[in-house]
Amino acid sequence: MMQSVYAFYRKLVLSQPWLSLLFVLLVVGFFASKLPQLKLDASADSLVLEGDQALEYYREVSNRYSTQEFLLVTYRPQEPLMSDAALERLADIRDKLAAVDNVSGVTTILDVPLLDSPRVSLSQVTGGELPTLSSDQVDRDEALEEFTHSPLYKNLLTSADGQTTGLQVNIARDELYQRLLAKRESLREQAAAGELDEQGERELERAEAAFDAHAQVAAERMQTLVSSVRDVLEPYRDEATVFLGGVPMIASDMIRFVKSDLRSFGLGILAFIVLLLAVIFRHPLWVVLPLATCLLNATFMLGLLAFLDWRMTVISSNFVALLLIITLSICIHLVVRYRELADKRRDDGQDALVDATVKQMFKPCLYTGLTTLVAFASLVISGIRPVIDFGWMMTVGVISAFVLTFVLVPAVLSLFKTPIRAADKDNSTALTMRFAAVTEHFGGAILTVAGLMLVLSVYGATQLKVENRFIDYFHEDTEIYQGMETIDAELGGTIPLDVIIDAPAAQVADEGAFGDDFGTEDSAFADDFADDGGFGDDFADEGGFGDDFGGAAASESSYWFTVDGMRRISEVHDYLDSLEETGKVLSLATLYDLVNMIMGGGVDDLQLALVQRSLPEDVSGLLIDPYFSAVANEARITVRVMETSRTLERNELLKEVRRHLTEELGFEPERVHLTGMLVLYNNMLQSLFQSQILTLSAVFVAILFMFIILFRSLSLALIALAPNILAAGAVLGGMGLMGIPLDIMTITIAAITVGIGVDHAIHYVHRFKTEFPQDRDYLASIYRCHGSIGKAMYYTAVIIIFGFSILALSNFTPSIYFGLLTGAAMFAALLGSLLLLPRLLMLFKPLGKA
Repeated sequence: MMQSVYAFYRKLVLSQPWLSLLFVLLVVGFFASKLPQLKLDASADSLVLEGDQALEYYREVSNRYSTQEFLLVTYRPQEPLMSDAALERLADIRDKLAAVDNVSGVTTILDVPLLDSPRVSLSQVTGGELPTLSSDQVDRDEALEEFTHSPLYKNLLTSADGQTTGLQVNIARDELYQRLLAKRESLREQAAAGELDEQGERELERAEAAFDAHAQVAAERMQTLVSSVRDVLEPYRDEATVFLGGVPMIASDMIRFVKSDLRSFGLGILAFIVLLLAVIFRHPLWVVLPLATCLLNATFMLGLLAFLDWRMTVISSNFVALLLIITLSICIHLVVRYRELADKRRDDGQDALVDATVKQMFKPCLYTGLTTLVAFASLVISGIRPVIDFGWMMTVGVISAFVLTFVLVPAVLSLFKTPIRAADKDNSTALTMRFAAVTEHFGGAILTVAGLMLVLSVYGATQLKVENRFIDYFHEDTEIYQGMETIDAELGGTIPLDVIIDAPAAQVADEGAFGDDFGTEDSAFADDFADDGGFGDDFADEGGFGDDFGGAAASESSYWFTVDGMRRISEVHDYLDSLEETGKVLSLATLYDLVNMIMGGGVDDLQLALVQRSLPEDVSGLLIDPYFSAVANEARITVRVMETSRTLERNELLKEVRRHLTEELGFEPERVHLTGMLVLYNNMLQSLFQSQILTLSAVFVAILFMFIILFRSLSLALIALAPNILAAGAVLGGMGLMGIPLDIMTITIAAITVGIGVDHAIHYVHRFKTEFPQDRDYLASIYRCHGSIGKAMYYTAVIIIFGFSILALSNFTPSIYFGLLTGAAMFAALLGSLLLLPRLLMLFKPLGKA
């Protein structure tokens, strides 16, 4: 079978090199034309676990409360906040932001009602006669006192020192996006239940295509909006400290960082590779040929992704760099083997040398490709769409690297009529021979160090955590970092968490218990308040205000609008507010405190029912609708968690909140629901540990079976596997010891380590099996292997370690981790294959006695 395949390959490629090269260039050229269509995606969907039931509940709650996205601008003027100049500038910024396309409104301290400066009466509240900071004869000092101490506004609109305020830029809700998403999810649920016929499957394909197309339009629109908001803010940065925050801004900036890294560091890595290839091989062909192969493969794969509308994410942004590693590794192995044969077989012609090179390297390169596929296949079962896509991208990329390299390199070499031999001696052999000498003379030390590394790796792996601070992805001088820090420190936190509590079935108040004569007529206040009906379209989604509520204020009395209901909500509210990791907490308890303040305390059930039923729509949208659903008869407590907190452990926090509510406060478990991006992101992180770390053992078992098939020896397969386990353990254990979290970015390092380590082991053992029968001398065979295949392994490792070290200069921490950890993985794999692997071969003699 293998002979017939090779005969076909030889006839197709080696016998007709010009035709093969022309075909490759035409194919690559076609896909290169698709490159302008390549898209990057950094949406919030990339941070959640696909198929997570919590995601369904989150979307249900979001629809119920009409959640919308927003941007938050922090504004700290040089003069006092309540000065004429500062407020005029604030109003100017607000008006200009409101004029930006797709902005539905901007809410500031100028727009929200003042309830305690001076204190208003309940009749004023229900009548809508409420002043704002923009009203005439408002005492600004009293207003500032309210903003910094009111249970509604403190640490939300204004910082505790009264110098920083926030402008919430509410983004128009994309109803078409919501409809397309709902349709897609409905059809997917039917497909999962086996309820779709052939026509239904086609409808699902159309729904997915329509959603993806609109999602891309929406993403581009959001990037334009973020850019426009930045343009508005830029002129004011000399007169005030201004930061931009919010999920859309973070997503937009992550794409910007990735694009910048791809351009800057991609060119830097290529420059390093060119330099090192020139130093190592000292011949222009051995620089141009590997580099051209890498570039053509990268162009083909990126064009293929664009053609298939397979969008790259922040996770798969390292795809090109990894593709470069794999392609370069195959090229170097072919080049080194050709140069060895050209040096040894002085009488052979070029065709014979190329033919021998391909024959000898085809099998080990094929198996390195297959085992690398197995390593990256571990990513496919993660349940996180961007990680799954990255796994499949690498699978296709490895295949294309193998095919293109075995077409391009032999075809180009076949064009030369005479062999290409080195003009001087290759000094790298002496260095790899030193590794062989260390193996011979310090075998005990190698085994001892390997044992210690194994123990440290196991211990380090137990210290691995899936907790991370999103803020740590960015350098301290970036706007994302400074904005998050400012929002957490002065404006109440970043990460949204919602606590939903169902009303007790036995205690729901009778419908209409307090009559229908309390009126809910509209008021003139609507003209003075935000057009969208409250403080912010989606601050509730971040744990603040919102007009992301479902429907108007309830027309029926509810258990929650009783003193007992409010007391229970207040217990939850106060507990959440007491936690070190939480910032601003808002709920119906805020309304309860305000009503008690206005009425001087002693509020009863009848008065609460009056408040529920008689507040104007705009005021209800501010104080009730974001925190109560009459349809579901549930109360919603919105919390913003401190992203910058160094004590934040999401999983433990969520467990403790649920435990306290059920065990300490006595809520039935089925009545308590936790949702929000904090929950979804935590579920994703926990899934990473379960689906990746635990499945590494399965990956190693699969590789072991492949080794057995390749080497036809269980003992040899186990020996070859040992350095790979140690290399993977060293990198993962090192991450645990250094406190580098296992997150959505670093999870790929495990697969990279296994893939790289396996390649070295396969090449070395395959060559050892070829060398050993010559004299059945283990030590002599090891020296010969170090002097031949060891050079290719050494070259590959050196180029990758030095080339990817340039990523340490990035401002994007995941890129830094990728560069340094990839280099560490390569170094560990090299040492394992050049020191531990040959020592184990000498110790256990898997090929029989010498």
